[in-house]
Amino acid sequence: MLPYVGPRDLKGTLAAAAPLMRIFHTERFDAAISTGAAIATAALPLAASAGIPATYIESVARVDGPSMTGRLLQNVPSVHLRTQAPGWANTRWKLCDSVLSTYRSAARVRPARRHRLFVTLGTIRGYRFDSVVDAVLATGLADEHTVWQLGETTREDLPGAVHDYLAPEDFTRIAASADVVVSHAGVGSLLEMLALGVHPVLAIRNAARGEHVDDHQDQIAALVNSLGIATAVPGPAVTREICERAAALTTIDDLTLSSERAA
Repeated sequence: MLPYVGPRDLKGTLAAAAPLMRIFHTERFDAAISTGAAIATAALPLAASAGIPATYIESVARVDGPSMTGRLLQNVPSVHLRTQAPGWANTRWKLCDSVLSTYRSAARVRPARRHRLFVTLGTIRGYRFDSVVDAVLATGLADEHTVWQLGETTREDLPGAVHDYLAPEDFTRIAASADVVVSHAGVGSLLEMLALGVHPVLAIRNAARGEHVDDHQDQIAALVNSLGIATAVPGPAVTREICERAAALTTIDDLTLSSERAA
């Protein structure tokens, strides 16, 4: 495992180059594929230089154009580029299917009880997300049954079970059993929620509030809202009404459904 490399982390990216070179020249790989972020700017060119076919797939969150990582890699001819956004595909950026294309929302019936909340703020380092925590508290829905995964946003004023980080199996179990999941708008967390059949409330980080390096999450918010597969709002705008509406919805993966029917 490489050490953590943060967003736009030049020092961390450069430090990863030597161990990556050793890996690429001592082990055998059929391909190198990445969706970023900063680590891809080192890994993919080095993989290509070692004769490994290298492909960068831009995040589905980048609806309006490539990320900083994508803009850097488009200057490396040996790295193949793919985008999930038809609006800016071109001869350099070939269009590929979106990871969100098979999902849709449907109504669901929940037991008549107080909603159980799971709030997850991701694992990105260096960025707190207090605005969504304060908004969830203001809904009045948080109680002793609420589970929080806070990452960098350490708090001492929360009801329920509070964790910095959860083990993957615990994360999956808690998310699947919750009535409402309020999540940061990271694509990885979104995809996990959708795979579990959850219609999440996505809280959008904002650079001006010191919550992220830029405002690219606005793009994923517009996309998921247009598809109806999640409810995305700025962190401070999470309300009781939004949470209750999300609790009445589930997510269906038509690809999985088709496979099950075929079997």
